[in-house]
Amino acid sequence: MAHALARSSTKDWWRWLGWLFSGLAILFLAADSAMKLMALPVVVESGAALGFVGVDMARRLGIVLAICVALYAAPRTAILGAVLLTAYLGGAVAAHLRVESPLVSHVLVGVYVGAFVWAGVFLREPRLRQLFPVRRSEQSA
Repeated sequence: MAHALARSSTKDWWRWLGWLFSGLAILFLAADSAMKLMALPVVVESGAALGFVGVDMARRLGIVLAICVALYAAPRTAILGAVLLTAYLGGAVAAHLRVESPLVSHVLVGVYVGAFVWAGVFLREPRLRQLFPVRRSEQSA
């Protein structure tokens, strides 16, 4: 009984930590999407430096990102959202590497946000933990 209770509280703790990671990623990506949808001058200028020219392109990227974030935030479609956000962030990282952006700027931010996305969904989604179980290695005697 005590073992089952400990397992339950561990799973609750994982779920809360997962929502914390997911929440931080969702807030960051939602803010990024909103900036693109508003086509702020800084977004349009930095997009042009990457080869994404125009207000329309910024808004289209904002729509795509908003859809991906919404799918990720909804528990039923969180895994699909994580896959789509990985693709989106991978494209962003590739675009920055193509123009030789400093590694510590947008490139690492994309990698860190992607890590938060996957850590969050892994901790809050039992189906994903079943698909990719984390097991302790056995002690060799």
